This record gives sequence, structure tokens and C-alpha cells, in this order.
Amino acid sequence: MRILWNALGFLAVLVLVLAAGLALLPADRLGKIVSDQLTEQTGRDVRLGETRVTLWPVLGVEVAGLHIANAGWAGPDPLFSAERASIGVDPLALLRGQVAVRSIEAAGPELRLSRAASGAVNWAPGAKGASERPGDPGLALVGLDRVRISRGLFVFDDAGERTVFADTDLTLDWPDRSGPMVLSARLRPGAAPVAVEARISTPLTLLEGRGAVPVTASLTTEGGAIGFDGLAGVAPEAQGRVTLDLQDTARAARALGQIGLDLPDGFGRRVTGALQLTLTRDGRIAIRDGALSLDDNAVQVAADIVPGPRPRVNAQIEAEALDLSGLVAGQETDQAAEGWSKVPIDASGLGAFDGEVALVTGALTVGDLRFGAVRSVMVLDDRRAVFDLRELRGYDGVMTGQFVANNRGGLSVRADIAFAGVELGALLRDAMGIGRISGKADGSIRLLGSGQNMHTLVATLDGDGALRAGPGRLTGIDLAAALTGQAGGGTTIFDQATGSFTITRGRLQSDDLLLELGRVRALGRGRVELAPRALDYLITVEDPAARDGRGLAVPVRLKGPWSDIQMRLDAGEAIDRNLSEERDALRGRVQDRVNQAVEDRLGVTVTEGESVEDALRKRLESEAVDGLRNLLNR
Repeated sequence: MRILWNALGFLAVLVLVLAAGLALLPADRLGKIVSDQLTEQTGRDVRLGETRVTLWPVLGVEVAGLHIANAGWAGPDPLFSAERASIGVDPLALLRGQVAVRSIEAAGPELRLSRAASGAVNWAPGAKGASERPGDPGLALVGLDRVRISRGLFVFDDAGERTVFADTDLTLDWPDRSGPMVLSARLRPGAAPVAVEARISTPLTLLEGRGAVPVTASLTTEGGAIGFDGLAGVAPEAQGRVTLDLQDTARAARALGQIGLDLPDGFGRRVTGALQLTLTRDGRIAIRDGALSLDDNAVQVAADIVPGPRPRVNAQIEAEALDLSGLVAGQETDQAAEGWSKVPIDASGLGAFDGEVALVTGALTVGDLRFGAVRSVMVLDDRRAVFDLRELRGYDGVMTGQFVANNRGGLSVRADIAFAGVELGALLRDAMGIGRISGKADGSIRLLGSGQNMHTLVATLDGDGALRAGPGRLTGIDLAAALTGQAGGGTTIFDQATGSFTITRGRLQSDDLLLELGRVRALGRGRVELAPRALDYLITVEDPAARDGRGLAVPVRLKGPWSDIQMRLDAGEAIDRNLSEERDALRGRVQDRVNQAVEDRLGVTVTEGESVEDALRKRLESEAVDGLRNLLNR
């Protein structure tokens, strides 16, 4: 116990001696020693203002003004300046009669970091004056164990591109020059603070620009967190594993100063996972072994990104299943009543980058549409995306072709699709809300439209197409029963259906529909109004063997909105198609009776091929001539 008390007593005396020695040293003299020491340690001219000796909480001096000179090529403003700062000294060095600066703490300072176009940086370590030429080393932190900044202003000038961080806190701990440096910072580049933690294994190698060193870092903000574990350098360059846990990418982007990032659901409103990242000195980024969860979509990603005003991206995306319904979010409508959505379509994402993206997935969902395996390549060039559908399986069939979305001068879309073995009923039901037809179909379709919402796009559609379907069925109408004079509900079974159509400004016209119904057939012609979702279509059922071989045709008109199509027999068409002989015979008998009546009452004979009007006119002309002759003969 006596040894312990003796040791404590010795330490107490030692502290008193150090404090007394420091207190007896004139403040201005101590300030000069500290500024010289800082100049030696940093390799930059250091100026101190009014100096006051402090014993607690920091053993050292408090100065009313601290300025560390910048590199000559980096501009006239100092690299570091503070109105007030506390500078701590090494107490053991004081015992040897030396003043060694170990820490700097400042409130409200300004730190200006610069990178020249040549790659020179104004914070690289070196001797005094060496930073006056671009490319030479500059600032050194040798001897400084701790730097602490609160509410500081950070200005970073990267070859003329300036970034400013206000209200920044920074703590740098580096007690062992051969050991790691721990950095902790709180930045506010955007709407919310961002916390940065980093551990640099060999800081001298990093600061001297001699290559990348092991770094572990994390970035945390209100939207989530990003982690890095790998190699990093000041070039900048990096290679390592990146982990993502972003529960709200929009909030995280706002915190990082990126305003307006609002990704569709399924594209990364929430992002979790990890990837291997390589950042080269020229700014190129390579992503490999990416395993990410984008909302409820799990994807594997590889990409190469070349920086620029509009980055160039080449990527491959694979997934077991993708739900991209967020692309049409807000475009859903009440199929029965409201029609196509007039909610504006945001196609600004087409200008995010240029490049090529390959997509392979085992299943794809887009709104109400559900597909199987997909192999597609998207080429994006200046807001114009071309989707090459190499394989799109779904609805029991396969589709191939091309889809184009162009947002260069307003949104326009073009599709050129061929399909084979597709279940027509399910596809039409999911795509257009039409559920009265079923059967396998082959065909093709070409479409072109423009507009900023679905209603306008559909209303401006032009194109054409053709299909061959069957066997299949039509529900809601029994065409065979129409031959008995009934056009009510029921089901029509057809062996084969063929037809073609054209679309002009949202109006579909089809005049050659043919349905084979066993011994009878049905012919269709009419129009479908795509934008208002209505149709006026005439289907004529024909039985060539009826009426002793003279045939029977029963026309049924389908008219009204898709949700409530009305069916009725078309009497006028029925007469024209079935009673033409009887009508002509009746017309002849009526004409004979009229001619006989004219002869009996007016004495006018109607010859064959002559109308009653012509016969009367001739009779009147003859009587007028006779009257004129009588008048002249008087």
C-alpha cells in the first residue's frame, strides 16, 4: 500500500511540475513554439493569433486564430482556418524541455481540400514548401494524435467542380504512426445528416499516394446504411465488398443531396444485399457478384459503368422471378367503368444513362400481365430504349419481337410482336379486360402511339395485325342458335378463327373475320373503339345448306361498351342477305300493277324497261307537240 501511495504522490508532483512549467512559460513565447512545431509537423506555414495557456481539459494553448497555409496552386484561401482552437501538447516531451503538438480541436473552422486536373492534392504529406508545385506532396499530419472539428465548413474543389459541406463534425484519431487511423465524421450534404466511420490500416501509405490500403468504412443516414470493406486509395480508387441496407432509398438520396429520386416499386425503394466493387482511377466502376433485394425482387447483378454527363452502363441482370408492376403503378383502372388511366407517365428514367442491359428471368409480372421465362436486351441511347424480346414466354405460348420507348420529344411507344400458341382469352383478359374469347392463337401485331398517359397512348395508336386461333370458344353468345332467330347468351364453339385488322388513331377496323363452326360459319366486320372501350361489330352466321341449298344468313350486331355488350338480330341485314329474290319478285309485281293502273286511267302505255315517269313525260311531250301544231294550223 505504501508503494501505491508513493507512486500516486510522484504522479501528483509530476503533474504540478508540468503545469507550473507550462504556466510560467510566456504565452506569446509558447505560441511561437507551437506554431513552429505545427509548421514542422504539417509541412505548411502555420500562424497563430492571441495565445492563452490551458491546463484543463487540454494541456496546451488556446489560440484566437489558427491558419494553415494552402498549396500555392490551390488558391489564396488557407487550407485550414479557425477563429478559435485548442492545441494540445505532449506532456512527456515537456519533461525533456520540448513542445510537441499532439492534438488540435476547433469549433466552426473552414477546411479547403483541392485536387488539380493533374491529380495533385493539397493534403498529401511532405516537407514544408514542397506543395508549391502541382504533383508535389504537401500537408503532413506526422506527430498529430488527434484532430477534432465541430460545426465546420468543408470545401472540396475537384478540378474546378466544387462541393461544400456545412455544419460538419470530424474526429481523427491516429495515436500510432505505424498503426491504424480511425476517422469519424458527421456531414450534411443534403436534407439530413450523414454519419461516416472509417478505419484506415496504414494511413501514411494512403496520404502519400503510394497506392490503396485496407479500409473499413460505413455510411449511415436516416434512409439506411452502406458499408465497405476492402482496399481504397486517394486517386480515388477502391476494390472491395459493399454491403447495402437501405430501407428508404429516396430518403437516403435526399440526405446525400440527390433530390427527386423516386424509384418505382420493385426497382429499389428498399435495397439490401452485397456486391464486389472496383473503382479505377479514371472513375470507371465494375460491379461483380451482386446479390441484391430490390423491394421484393431478388436479383443477381454484374455491371460496368463509365462516368460522364450521362453514364454508360453495360449490365446483366438475372432473377428467378421479377415483379415490375411498379412500372404501371397509377395506370390501373376500373376495367368496367373508368377506361384507360390519365395519370401522367414519368419516363424521365430513360435519360438516366446510355448503354445495354441484358435481362434473364424465370417469371415476369407487369401489372395484371404474367409471363414465364424472359430473355431480353435493352439498348438505351439518349432517352430512347429499344427492347429486343428474344424470348417472352407466357399464356401457354411464346412471343418475340421488339418494343421501343422514346422520350426524346415527348413519350412515344412502338411494338412489333409475333406470338405463337398463346392462350388468347387469358391474354386479352389481363391486357384489356376482355374475357369472352378463348383458344390458342398465332399472329402478329404492330403498334405505334404517343402521349404522356395511357388514355392518350391508346387514343393515338396506329398499326395492324393478324391472327389465327382455334379451336376455341366465345362466351355470351350462341352463334349457331342465331340461325333459329335467337341471339341471346350461351357459348359458341369454333374450330378455327382467322382475321386481320388495322388501327387508325385508336380505332380498330376488321372486315375479314372468319369463324368456322362445323357445318356453318360466321363472318365478322366492324370497328372497335380502343380509347372509349366500345365496339360496333356485325357477325353474320351462314348455313350454306339451308333452304334447299339457297343458304341462310343470320346477322347479329354486337354494340356497346366492352363491359356491357348488347346483342340483337339485324333485321335490315337479314332481309338483304336472305330475301333478295322474294323482294325483287314483289317489286316486279307491284310495278306491273302500277303500270296497268296508269294505262287504264291515263291511257299511257309503259313499255318494258321504261319507268312510269318516263312514259308520262313522253305522253305529255306528245300532247304538247300536237297542241302546238293545232295552234299553228289555225
